[in-house]
Amino acid sequence: MLLREIKNIYHIELDALYPKEEVDSFFYLTIGHFLGLERFVLALEPDITVTKEEEQPLFEVLSQLRKEKPIQYILGTAQFMDMDFVVNEDVLIPRPETEELVRWIIDEHTDQNMAFNILDIGTGSGCIAISLAIAFKNAKVFALDISNKALETAKLNARNNKVEIECIQSDILTTKSLKEKFDIIVSNPPYVRMLEKKLMKPNVIDNEPGIALFVSDDDPLVFYRRIMDFAKSNLNKGGSLYFEINQYLGEETKALLENGFSNIELRKDIFGNDRMVKGKIE
Repeated sequence: MLLREIKNIYHIELDALYPKEEVDSFFYLTIGHFLGLERFVLALEPDITVTKEEEQPLFEVLSQLRKEKPIQYILGTAQFMDMDFVVNEDVLIPRPETEELVRWIIDEHTDQNMAFNILDIGTGSGCIAISLAIAFKNAKVFALDISNKALETAKLNARNNKVEIECIQSDILTTKSLKEKFDIIVSNPPYVRMLEKKLMKPNVIDNEPGIALFVSDDDPLVFYRRIMDFAKSNLNKGGSLYFEINQYLGEETKALLENGFSNIELRKDIFGNDRMVKGKIE
């Protein structure tokens, strides 16, 4: 079958569900994953054909996309900081906004040979912890999560990306201290209020782990307050706390940091939304 015919079938089946550019992306990600073909292949070879055996996984992916399953879960991999990460329904799919948080931390700590301790709270796939372990070669990086399944995924991603992180299974809502003190604590905790659920796409709500996404409308900053309390007694002097945040609660989150932290900064993401905040312990 001609590969361009399969691409056309993708559009026939999916254009009512997704923007056309996203359907193109799905198709090229799929042929890259299963056939090792670059996205410009059809421009160079418009009449390239695939065998029955080769086309089968392409149509299996199409079937899953019609059910609005995220392409990253279908292929079992996602890109983050120019690296491949294994993802599954036990962990969130890494987002570009989270890359911005990681780059902020890297940019603010220019001596990347420093031997400091870093803690990533709610690590999920390990994308933040692993990216920082790669950036800071002499740092000890710890990755905490309540989910053992998430930690198994993080360990696999650390092995695949050839770095060491120490995984800790714990509930940050009840954790008072750990065996180490830290120079950097970073977290992308659950922050989506239930009232915002109706604004989200079904492929997120129906597939990504709710435990990592949602908080109650009554107390949406519960994780931020608890992590701030933890940081006050577990950050070394001069240490920094970084958060990814709910875009609608930027000022409220920043105000929480004013109780005990200095050098507080609220930043917007590439889309112009309040998305990250930091503070220091003096």
